[in-house]
Amino acid sequence: MNHTLTDQERQLLDQRIAEAEKRTGAQIVLAVVERSDSYAELPWKAFALGASIAGLLVSLSALIKPEWTTPATVLTAVIVTLAIGGAAALLCVFVPSFARLFLHAHRAELEVQEHAKSLFLSHELFATHKRTGLLLLVSLFERQVVVLPDRGLSKRLSKDEMQRTIAQMTPILASGEVVLALEHGLRNLEEILLVSAPGRSSENELPDVVIEEKGL
Repeated sequence: MNHTLTDQERQLLDQRIAEAEKRTGAQIVLAVVERSDSYAELPWKAFALGASIAGLLVSLSALIKPEWTTPATVLTAVIVTLAIGGAAALLCVFVPSFARLFLHAHRAELEVQEHAKSLFLSHELFATHKRTGLLLLVSLFERQVVVLPDRGLSKRLSKDEMQRTIAQMTPILASGEVVLALEHGLRNLEEILLVSAPGRSSENELPDVVIEEKGL
């Protein structure tokens, strides 16, 4: 799932950020995060499912052919059950699409929201003169988007408008088009903010650099 922006993609996004900031007066930061939490429980869930299915099949075979049940076959059944559980756990670690099957949507949403808030604080997006910082974050593993504005933009960017932007970005992100999703979201937010733009701004209080994180 590793997605690292190319130099050309970074340059394109940096340019789009600068243009949007000048037109809207907002201070926009984009972030691409591999995952917002380690989700250490997912491999264990996969192990439990794999071992349970294997155990069920072994039990059914013992019921159908009881004469096959010997100390050797019991030992083999235990080994096979553990091996299938272990294989499922490894698959969960190395195949994100499989791991997502064990991730509850609400848990993912909470973790991405919390990670976005953490980034907002750690990168001091609040430290703008008119509190016009705006974070647009995509978390790749969860395939989730967060739009997090500072209080200076609260009257210019409603929750419904942010949700519409997120809803339009999410299927693009799910298809693997990370840069296209960011461009689309940035364009949407720019159009919304232009309606109430205080005029062109030449100030640039936050770096026009996309934040990239490998995740936890």
